[in-house]
Amino acid sequence: MNLTVTSKQKMDGVYIVSPSGRLDTNTYTILEERVDVVLKEKPHTLVFDMETLDYISSMGVRAIAKAQRAMKDYNGRVILLNLQPQIQKVFDIIKALPLQQVFSNMSELDDYLDRMQRRVTG
Repeated sequence: MNLTVTSKQKMDGVYIVSPSGRLDTNTYTILEERVDVVLKEKPHTLVFDMETLDYISSMGVRAIAKAQRAMKDYNGRVILLNLQPQIQKVFDIIKALPLQQVFSNMSELDDYLDRMQRRVTG
C-alpha cells in the first residue's frame, strides 16, 4: 500500500496533515514534502490526523519528529489525532511524544484549541 497525504487549514494558524496508508522507508518523503509546504505558512499548530494511517516505521516516526523540531523553531506545537491502536503502540513503545499532545478525536482537539485560544485572548 502506498501513502497519500492531504493537508488543510482548520483555522488561522492551525493546519491538519492527514497521511493515509503506510508511512515507511519508501514513503516518508511524501509526508515530509507536504509538511514542508505547510510549514511555509508558519502555523502555530500542526495536527497529524492519523485516522487512516495503517502502518508507521521508524522513518515515519522520524518524519513526524522532524516536523516537531521545525515547529519548535517558532514556538509551535505538533499534535497527533486519531491514532489507530497499532500506531499508538509504536508511540507508546518509543515514548516519542508527550501524552497531552495526542487526542482521540476531532472534538477533543477542538476543545483543546478553544482552551488555548482563550488563554491567549482572555
